[in-house]
Amino acid sequence: MIMKRLTLTVVWPLTIVSFAIFTKWWHTSVVDGPDEILRGFPLPYVCSGWHTSLSLQIFLEELLIDSVTYFSCWFLLFFCMNRFIVKIKIHNYLAILFLTIGGTILCFMLVTASNPDNLFYVKRPFPIHVTKTEYKFIWD
Repeated sequence: MIMKRLTLTVVWPLTIVSFAIFTKWWHTSVVDGPDEILRGFPLPYVCSGWHTSLSLQIFLEELLIDSVTYFSCWFLLFFCMNRFIVKIKIHNYLAILFLTIGGTILCFMLVTASNPDNLFYVKRPFPIHVTKTEYKFIWD
């Protein structure tokens, strides 16, 4: 019961926040296309759209793998801490704060993804050659 509450009130919001804040950019040479910067960690899941400005190309398989990776890391961290180190007890005001911040960031992500000019692919439809990668935070 405690782990279910921790998952809903802490792990999900921290997954969303860390997904938005910490990422990796990949400078790539696209075969038969322009050089492109893809973003995502551990796999690149988004790049700018080539057909119009302010659009994105979003690759759903890579996005799902990235989301599961972030969630698994946070879940394992809290599970191990709660099970082996110290029992975690989250106060209601802290849970509300986490849910509010995570919900706000999720709303911004959904508004960005709902642009009708965005292209969604199950898998990246073009081969790439990675020339440089670097980790970054949202403020970099």
